[in-house]
Amino acid sequence: MLSPGPAIPRSKDVLRRRTFAIVSHPDAGKTTITEKFLLYGGAVNLAGTVTTRKNQRATTSDWLELERKRGISISSTVLQFDYQGYRINLLDTPGHKDFSEDTYRVLTAVDAAIMVIDAGKGIESQTQKLFEVCRRRGVPIFTFINKMDRPSREPLALLDQLEDVLGIAAYPVNWPLGTGFDFKGVWDRNTQTAHMFERTVGGAHRAPVFTGHLGDPFIRERLDEASYRTVCEEVEILQGAGAAFDPADILSAKTTPVYFGSALNNFGVQLLLDGFLEHSSPPMPRTAMSGLVVEPHSPAFSGFVFKIQANMDPLHRDRVAFVRIVSGKFTRNMAVVHAQSGKKVRLSNASKIFGSDRETIEDAMPGDVVGIVGNDLFAIGDTLTEDPAIVFDEIPCFAPECFVLLSNPLPAQAKRFRTGLRQLLREGVVQEYELRDGGRNATLLGAAGPLQFEVVQYRLESEYGAESVLESASWAGARWIAPGAVLDDSMLSTGVRIAFDGVGRRVILFRDAWSLRYFAERNPGVELGSIPFDDPEPAVSR
Repeated sequence: MLSPGPAIPRSKDVLRRRTFAIVSHPDAGKTTITEKFLLYGGAVNLAGTVTTRKNQRATTSDWLELERKRGISISSTVLQFDYQGYRINLLDTPGHKDFSEDTYRVLTAVDAAIMVIDAGKGIESQTQKLFEVCRRRGVPIFTFINKMDRPSREPLALLDQLEDVLGIAAYPVNWPLGTGFDFKGVWDRNTQTAHMFERTVGGAHRAPVFTGHLGDPFIRERLDEASYRTVCEEVEILQGAGAAFDPADILSAKTTPVYFGSALNNFGVQLLLDGFLEHSSPPMPRTAMSGLVVEPHSPAFSGFVFKIQANMDPLHRDRVAFVRIVSGKFTRNMAVVHAQSGKKVRLSNASKIFGSDRETIEDAMPGDVVGIVGNDLFAIGDTLTEDPAIVFDEIPCFAPECFVLLSNPLPAQAKRFRTGLRQLLREGVVQEYELRDGGRNATLLGAAGPLQFEVVQYRLESEYGAESVLESASWAGARWIAPGAVLDDSMLSTGVRIAFDGVGRRVILFRDAWSLRYFAERNPGVELGSIPFDDPEPAVSR
């Protein structure tokens, strides 16, 4: 968890780090904004889009072959670049509606998040889910309301929805001058200047910027009288009744700064990026399991693994552990302790990751993400440290919402099937469960969204040469059982089953929300959790 408090890293190298994720509902524009940040940061010369033609480049962040075929983001990636003196670590998250725990885990490795909202649709279900994950972890949120040049909701209604649905104060840093086809730009409330909107062909290059005061003739000429009056009235309302701009409230996740624009046309993107860098925080302290607050400027190196990815390089079939650095300084070939095993390991094969590209890295600072290649000892959630007293518990486990049975139809491919599935389970693409009373000769898998099962099947065949068969399972949710709870089959309704997760903790599988409520009403003495309980589970006979 991020640790509250005023502690500020002393190192200038740390102060200029920003580590964040972009989250949104599908099609709100997350991948487009990611590409435009890279464009403005000079990391790419031409911004790609999800809908690229055959002779154009694909998006930088979508490196997995299945992503390129489907035109969607499935796996999270790391994109590091420099911009105006800042070292930016952008962790791109899957944007498909069937997101996975990969998305949740990325949010444990960031110090802030940018939430993208479609101006025509407002807050959607996945946006709300991801916001709740950020809220539980105390992650500051910056909001970009996208697609203002298309038919959209009233800006004041969008602000009200942010406050009513998400329960967070909203401070619009800029305000739209018209909406939809009448969108003419934004009024910056802090600098008291207007930025006029101009479409860019294909959105591939930086948008031109024209600024002026709200009353300047050339701005009045571009706004009809009704739109101009509406903007003036709304700005006056905001000044009188809106939330105050308090940087401390932003960092404590009580207020979200709101920006308006059109990412496809590059409009408002630089205002968002500049505002984010000004008001977001450098790497924050983290709390170890012992209660020790680990400051970024602490001399001992520490970090945690938040993602495992195999076969990013199809020529070598290697395995990369993504490590978020929390404290100290990373240097290549340094010796650290793998906290979970107590073993000393040397971090020799370290890389800077940019999508699917990588380059050898010599050193890195708190806030940076380093890819450690080839060490099979590391697992998601593991701590690497020079101080054995530091052990992080940053990676939560979330209850799956979808289940399937996965089997191998060809005995000759059994070894490849087992090897591939074992690797994908270690990556956390899906979770494995075992029914208490046994079952068919197939593996029961659970995931946050059904697309992950397609990912498993596709990667088993393309990366490991193993065919597989998927069959739907009848459960739609799981809850962990509190340690020590007494439970037998007579307490279960039809279709509800007891199972064990990958580390042997008991869970109950439910068919639907109704069966979960029915069980809770009939068995009030059995405590259930949507995340595993902290106390260890006593030995249970299977």
